[in-house]
Amino acid sequence: MTPGARVAASISVLDRVLAGEPAEKALVNWARSSRFAGSGDRAAVRDHVFDALRRMRSAAALGGAATGRGLMLGVLRAQGVDPAALFTGDGHAPAPVSAAETPRPMTELEALDCPDWLAPQMRESLGADFVPVMQALQSRAPVFLRVNLRKATVTRAQAVLQTEGIGTRPHPLAATALEVTSGARRIAASASYREGLVELQDAASQAVVQALPLADGMRVLDYCAGGGGKSLAMAGQAKVDLTAHDADQRRMADLAPRAARAGVRVKTVETAALSGGYDLVLADAPCSGSGAWRRSPEARWRLDAARLEALNAAQDAVLDAAAAQVAPGRWLAYATCSLLACENAARVAAFLARAPRFALQRELRLTPLDGGDGFYLALLKG
Repeated sequence: MTPGARVAASISVLDRVLAGEPAEKALVNWARSSRFAGSGDRAAVRDHVFDALRRMRSAAALGGAATGRGLMLGVLRAQGVDPAALFTGDGHAPAPVSAAETPRPMTELEALDCPDWLAPQMRESLGADFVPVMQALQSRAPVFLRVNLRKATVTRAQAVLQTEGIGTRPHPLAATALEVTSGARRIAASASYREGLVELQDAASQAVVQALPLADGMRVLDYCAGGGGKSLAMAGQAKVDLTAHDADQRRMADLAPRAARAGVRVKTVETAALSGGYDLVLADAPCSGSGAWRRSPEARWRLDAARLEALNAAQDAVLDAAAAQVAPGRWLAYATCSLLACENAARVAAFLARAPRFALQRELRLTPLDGGDGFYLALLKG
């Protein structure tokens, strides 16, 4: 595909997303109907689409319309690319830019790609960091790997990755974190990944696990395990008796093969089989994902006040249920990948008012300005 044809394909995918189709589904459907597109074409279209979704409000203003075409015009202009070079009308390229497709003035919140309704909460939660964090969320997130210390040191993992054409550098957020500097698209097929030397995991997520009071011999429960990334990280950090649980068992479908690849053991359990008496329970609760909007940009535009209120209620329920699994005098860790205080400190304060047995010991707040995703962690002892 020519660069212009890739832009045209991106416009068609964006129109489907704007009509309500999830971005991943729209991309898969486009790829299935476009067998001529190679891996490089698919990657380029995906990058265009996600760049547009990260900047949907500002791109619409720069492109003159909140349409797939308008978004792509706006993204190219934001990147300093002259759209006329790609909007040529030749072959499969989009039609030339018209005189009406000109940028228009933006409000501050449009320029920051912040939903108007959410801005007061974001400002209150981020304080002086509001503008720089919102600006950071407009760009692609770095790719991070977690070194599996059960199989390699950080230095050894770097050396092996380098032989496979994957350049990395250590990242200060976590001792196991490597930021990928080149060859990111080679990771999935690399021997380092297939043999469990490394796992894809954001550096902030690794920092959350590193902050947990893990010690050999502990009984540990990952209460909202999902795909099991933090379960595997905990198993790599200490020799613990680890159990993974999720309200939707299907989310943990890949955990067993991932654990086998990593050389660790993780038990999975249904809610009814939870035994209680754990030394540490991690509750990585469902949330807005605002700290990870660089990776899942459409979540920013799908969120509304009713959804946020429902998430707060779900977070309260998760905290109460997870607390019931903690042995007396032991640890409860509450985490989200949210930047919003209403999902973080406010939920912990409400929980402590309901559960005076527990006391807050430590809070960790990370934003994209720290290099990784935004994350919150509260360590409570009870």
